[in-house]
Amino acid sequence: MDFLGDHSPELLPGNRPLPPVQGAIEAPHGTTIVAVTFAGGVVLAGDRRATMGNVIAQRDIEKVFPADEFSAVGIAGTAGIAVEMVKLFQLELEHFEKVEGTVLSLEGKANRLSTMIRGNLGMAMQGLAVVPLFAGWDVDRGKGRIFSYDVTGGRSEERGFAATGSGSMFARGALKKLYREDSTEEQAATAVLQALYDAADDDSATGGPDLARRIYPIITSLTEDGFKRFGEDEVSELARAIHERRLEEPDGPRAALL
Repeated sequence: MDFLGDHSPELLPGNRPLPPVQGAIEAPHGTTIVAVTFAGGVVLAGDRRATMGNVIAQRDIEKVFPADEFSAVGIAGTAGIAVEMVKLFQLELEHFEKVEGTVLSLEGKANRLSTMIRGNLGMAMQGLAVVPLFAGWDVDRGKGRIFSYDVTGGRSEERGFAATGSGSMFARGALKKLYREDSTEEQAATAVLQALYDAADDDSATGGPDLARRIYPIITSLTEDGFKRFGEDEVSELARAIHERRLEEPDGPRAALL
């Protein structure tokens, strides 16, 4: 980043000249990302649908990526720019570790991602925004943490659960009823899958479990053992169990009134 800034600053993501906007820009957009903390870490998940206006651009896009051994990023917004930003973020964390001989703190990683999002503000003002969700295992504090961002790079630490993207309002509403502080990893994974199911139910840009095509949301966890992606068999089993239950209760599990 420093080298490019000194010699070719126009090559940095936030400094590339853009042509004048002629109407709406049509580009694939990622949608809903959710995260939930549990007793031993944090679960980060995302649906697989990318949209371009009212059209489904891709049904099996990857939206959740490991940043390093103990952190991960879920992308929402303009897919191409988001993936490029994540790759650069991964490279920077790897470079820091090699140069300094130690891993950057989780707080430092969250701050660095905030700076990169702010650097994309010029493109965001033209409709090419990136709004990720960052989660990881804090080695120093011994717990999972979640950070959300706005389009200007403003960073907020979330307590318990968080969601971003077009279906985030519905996913957050579901998580508000399903979240438990003492959840196990499997229970947290079930909660985020239920939240994505509810988001897909009310938001056309969010894709729920596609049982016919065997396309399921990406679910990952970050614990003291590091980053782990749930296997397709594990996710499909959870998705089918939820689907079978929804055939009886289409609106999902009920929360107690008191």
